[in-house]
Amino acid sequence: MVVKKKRKQNNRTTIFFLMGVFLITFFDQFTKILVQSKMDLMDSIPVIKGIFHITYILNPNSSFGLLKFPSAVFAVIIIIVNLLIIFLLRKKISKENKLVYFSLIFILGGSLGNMIDRLRVGSVIDFLDFRIWPIFNIADSAINIGLLLLIIHFLFHKEEELKEDEFLEEDL
Repeated sequence: MVVKKKRKQNNRTTIFFLMGVFLITFFDQFTKILVQSKMDLMDSIPVIKGIFHITYILNPNSSFGLLKFPSAVFAVIIIIVNLLIIFLLRKKISKENKLVYFSLIFILGGSLGNMIDRLRVGSVIDFLDFRIWPIFNIADSAINIGLLLLIIHFLFHKEEELKEDEFLEEDL
């Protein structure tokens, strides 16, 4: 009876996790397709003039245009990194550990959104332009929120959990 209840709870956790990843990816792709269909490349619409604009660009590089990789290579790297994240943190993907759980939803949803762009367009569609920072998108924001949540988790990780993790690593 306890095993069935635990399995049902794990199924709900997995479904909620996948729904979260899907929603972030969907919202990211929806906003990118909207920008792509309503604007020409390099168009800029001031929302708050001089502070925040919607500026449509294609970014063939990685995060904020910093590193250069061919899109196919970068898509493969993203897939490998996502699989590694899931494999390494698979025991922490539970609702009991909310920071890790939600951080992975944001990171995977965001990286999937940008990977879809690379496969669909050959570059990432960016459009959020704060004028003092490289132009970015919803997926980039989700990835950064997820990374921030992971950093918070590891900075304030309880001593008992560290010991438990060391014990679990011996099992690998």
